[in-house]
Amino acid sequence: MGIREFPSGTARGKSMAIGMRRSPDVSPRRLSDISPQLRQLKYLVVDEAIKEDLKWRSVEDLTSASSVGLTSIEERILRITGYYGYQPWATSYKSKRFVSPTPAWPSTPPAGGRGSPCCQTCSMDQLKKIFWGVVVVLGVCSSWSGSTQLAKLTFKKFDAPFTLTWFATNWNFLFFPLYYIGHVCKSSEKQSPQQRYGECCRFFGDNGLTLKAFFTKAAPFGVLWTLTNYLYLHAIKKINTTDVSVLFCCNKAFVFLLSWIVLRDRFMGVRIVAAILAIAGIVMMTYADGFHSHSVIGIALVVGSASTSALYKVLFKLLLGSAKYGEAALFLSVLAVFNILFVTCIPVILYFTKVEYWSSFDAIPWGSICGFSVLLLTFNIILNFGIAITYPTLISLGIVLSVPVNAIVDHYSSDIVFNSVRVIAIVIIGLGFLLLLLPEEWDEWLIKLLTRLKVRKKEEIPEGNGDIVSGLQNKSRRTRPSMSSFTH
Repeated sequence: MGIREFPSGTARGKSMAIGMRRSPDVSPRRLSDISPQLRQLKYLVVDEAIKEDLKWRSVEDLTSASSVGLTSIEERILRITGYYGYQPWATSYKSKRFVSPTPAWPSTPPAGGRGSPCCQTCSMDQLKKIFWGVVVVLGVCSSWSGSTQLAKLTFKKFDAPFTLTWFATNWNFLFFPLYYIGHVCKSSEKQSPQQRYGECCRFFGDNGLTLKAFFTKAAPFGVLWTLTNYLYLHAIKKINTTDVSVLFCCNKAFVFLLSWIVLRDRFMGVRIVAAILAIAGIVMMTYADGFHSHSVIGIALVVGSASTSALYKVLFKLLLGSAKYGEAALFLSVLAVFNILFVTCIPVILYFTKVEYWSSFDAIPWGSICGFSVLLLTFNIILNFGIAITYPTLISLGIVLSVPVNAIVDHYSSDIVFNSVRVIAIVIIGLGFLLLLLPEEWDEWLIKLLTRLKVRKKEEIPEGNGDIVSGLQNKSRRTRPSMSSFTH
């Protein structure tokens, strides 16, 4: 499909001549004829004024092009790219330039060497986010690794992982009261608990938190929540906490795979590589202990916990979408209500069947159990609400940093052997986790960075050549003999 030629004598040819100017020496017929010019466009450094002109003239030119018979997409692209001599920055177009109603900050700093107020505000906000990010990373790392180690200590005296899961999940009821206290302290518009509860209930539907919404939108997630925590705690009984914490990091890869299949998220090759690394790390971790039944069962339990956690996140996004802070707090409190009403019978059954049995309530290590529950509650609070004060990537870093913390504790408190296979598996899974933290636009940012480096290098080369030429000229002047020395 090429560009149609019209004779200049016809009316359509006259309108074509009026609508756009062709270059007198070149008349391209395909986009391949101007491919060198199109490749050069990404290296152009355009002035801000030109950008505004291009922004507001591009739509007008497409409209005018269609009115004069430009029905070909290739013709419109050629016209927008300026191949026919269209120059929006020329003086004839200056009078039609759009004036933005909001004033722009000056591009050069004012007198005194200080930057613009906008740049100072942005930098301060970024510094605050980074500072709080460090605090959040330390909080996530310490709470997650601390809860894991406390659970390991608790099972030495209280061998009841499901009962511990049930007890810790009941503490989720504090989510909404804690959120309301923060709302009263920070918000300018004070609302009563009933009003705030009514607004947050709209997350479950127009009718609020009805019995149908409770069983269809909260109960399935309550089951997944309990199953995820139970499998994780049961795995701690079988294998060391280092293997448990590093294998649970694979849930990030499972979330990507499920989102790609179920939610039709964007395909990213780097995340496929990360998922492959996670699977390879699981296999190597299994091989590290020689495929013993005890370790294989523990690894299978952790992988199951990571899978149910990924299913929880994907189904939440599929069925409920995104939630505000108050809605998320209410949802987690509702999960605690579901746990109290419908899961309480399971620990009772396990107790009387002596699957999870303890001699007396005085023998229960209440300090360890309550400490585990508080640390797990702190971890979930930071994980769900930390995004309000810092970047989500920094929050995820706290989870992977808990792996070396658990490794150090296990090295001094257990008989774990860090052989080469286990170390390689830990590194592979950690690398896959970090690759999954890359944003979706990481490739575009990398291309822009490389382009800027190329442009800067091209700008430095002529300056270097100019310095060499000036140096040679000065040297030739110094070595040139003076005519006065020959007068004698």
